[in-house]
Amino acid sequence: MDIPKVMGILNLTKDSFYDGGKNNTIDKALFHTEKMINEGAFFIDVGAASSKPGNKLITLNEEKKILLPIFDKLIHYFPEVIFSIDTYNSSIAKACLEIGASIINDISGGMIDQKMHETVAQFNAPYVMMHMQGTPDKMQQNPKYTDLITNVLSFFSKQIKLAYNSGVNDIILDPGFGFGKNIQHNFSLLKHYDQFKSLQCPLLMGISRKSMIYELLNTSSEKALNGTTALNAWGLEKGAQILRVHDVKEAKECVDLWMALK
Repeated sequence: MDIPKVMGILNLTKDSFYDGGKNNTIDKALFHTEKMINEGAFFIDVGAASSKPGNKLITLNEEKKILLPIFDKLIHYFPEVIFSIDTYNSSIAKACLEIGASIINDISGGMIDQKMHETVAQFNAPYVMMHMQGTPDKMQQNPKYTDLITNVLSFFSKQIKLAYNSGVNDIILDPGFGFGKNIQHNFSLLKHYDQFKSLQCPLLMGISRKSMIYELLNTSSEKALNGTTALNAWGLEKGAQILRVHDVKEAKECVDLWMALK
């Protein structure tokens, strides 16, 4: 992947930390998807299960009820778009891949649902593997590591091997900023982000409007766009090949300016 790509976020949840409730109807989802495509999104990442710190895992039936009707319309109106599905449930992944999804983005890296890897492999789909310590309801309750970078690298090494053994061929890695990590952990991940290139998988940067930005700057998620762009530029320099963002236009401009320096 010579030119880094932008992945636009389409949250269908009512309680996402930044844009909850903004895109949770068919009309709103279609409108926002078209907007992100026009602004330069290469992928659209669709999710119905909020992973905001403190939230419990959504039930399978709840996720299906929210996601499938809207995703069916998205595929109908945008058949050429590359859709990623943000889910940790293998049955949701299977249903969406059957409808026309191209990628599965799993915040648990296969830890929540042991059938996820084999399900992705059945469709020969690319798989975004994220690192998360714990689960969203408890992950920010005093997260600890013996050695952060070593621990995350070890997790990826183990899960990559399991995924390959299950038949997954195309793995993208996301170190999981804000998922079982405090602000010091997050900035350490950023500082050493290039070390994850040693695993020889494409890297995804997912820091858009997260608390690591607005807590450091004493502001809010609504005012964290500038900080997001600054850290995305750092991530590109450190090897990020996909920027997963709420604000596609600004991320695409960041990529274009960075490419002009190459």
